[in-house]
Amino acid sequence: MATTDIDVLIVGAGAAGMMAAIEAGRRGRRVRIIDHARAPGEKIRISGGGRCNFTNLGCGPHAFLGENPRFATSALKRFTQQDFIKRVDQAGIAWHEKTLGQLFCDDSAKQIIRMLTDQMREAGVALALGVSVDRLSRAGEGFEAALSDGSSLRCASLILATGGKSIPKMGATGWACDTARTLGLRVTDTRPALVPLTFEPGFLETWSGLAGVAVEADVSHQTPKLAPRSGRAAGTTRFREGLLFTHRGLSGPSILQISSYWREGEAITVDLMPGTPALEWLKGLKPTDGRKNVTTVLSRALPQRMADRTAGHLGLTGNLADLSDKALGRLADQLNRWTITPVGSEGYRTAEVTLGGVDTAELDQATMAAKKVPGLYVIGEAVDITGWLGGYNFQWAWSSGWAAGQVA
Repeated sequence: MATTDIDVLIVGAGAAGMMAAIEAGRRGRRVRIIDHARAPGEKIRISGGGRCNFTNLGCGPHAFLGENPRFATSALKRFTQQDFIKRVDQAGIAWHEKTLGQLFCDDSAKQIIRMLTDQMREAGVALALGVSVDRLSRAGEGFEAALSDGSSLRCASLILATGGKSIPKMGATGWACDTARTLGLRVTDTRPALVPLTFEPGFLETWSGLAGVAVEADVSHQTPKLAPRSGRAAGTTRFREGLLFTHRGLSGPSILQISSYWREGEAITVDLMPGTPALEWLKGLKPTDGRKNVTTVLSRALPQRMADRTAGHLGLTGNLADLSDKALGRLADQLNRWTITPVGSEGYRTAEVTLGGVDTAELDQATMAAKKVPGLYVIGEAVDITGWLGGYNFQWAWSSGWAAGQVA
């Protein structure tokens, strides 16, 4: 079998891989990017309800997790959200800000994919789909890869850009981390992140009847003091966004966000009336609404089905004026300080990203190059850098891919 010599082999034609390919190609490098999927950018295509939440105006190191989230600073500063927005504008793609700095295409996520594939073609990048790496070995100072299509490539630089295990139905695997590990790099513990949380049967018996009901909530989590390399800083983390009841537990943006910080056995606290002291609110309504049923009063703050279920769960009946101060206190706690303990998550099946990955201590923060394996680069979700929900992970893909593309 003849072996073709190229400069850069990129495995993974997602957001990070395509960005790296564009940048390396523009430098005149001979670049080949492969992916076992039938189309490039599949996660881009399905993201944001098909409109791709491609970045966030507030992107910065504060919005990332990992054993050393500050690692992301260099790449994020060198290729910023404004830099990517400029490329989107130059491609004539209309966009809008939805909420909390989240930017979406007005039309379709396919526009972002088309922009990237057009730029790869213009940069002379060769794209091969439906192709994977069967065998990988060192070849002098570079690498040799035997591919599933029967070809063999020898490259000076190898970029691992296949992401993590999230959404396996789209072909996601742990290949990048497994490969990095075989090449001698440390990989941190990985787990599903930005994922719905599940609960025990007793909880579901009470609340699963609300499946489909959504409310705005402040969801918080107290991270205990942990051993080094935990990837989580001790303290309280909170997110005020939508919460959605499901047949298996809770979802919605606030829950997805907190899932990245939560671990099994730990509780989360839900404030269903963020910004409003519920006890004061209830007592303040007694003079004017005391003769109204408690569920009618609650429906001012909660959807009616949820108001009914909340009162029933606490065994509260009758009019507001009939409730004792103790009962009002229990209701206020339920509204402002509902503390519950998930038993798990829905796993990689529905997780938007994978938490953990190749240890950032193994990589150069300016170039994404492996310090002890010359010619190897790791970018995007395969690195132990995970962003919040809302375009942060895409920006990390653009930034880390750009950084590697400058030097690979």
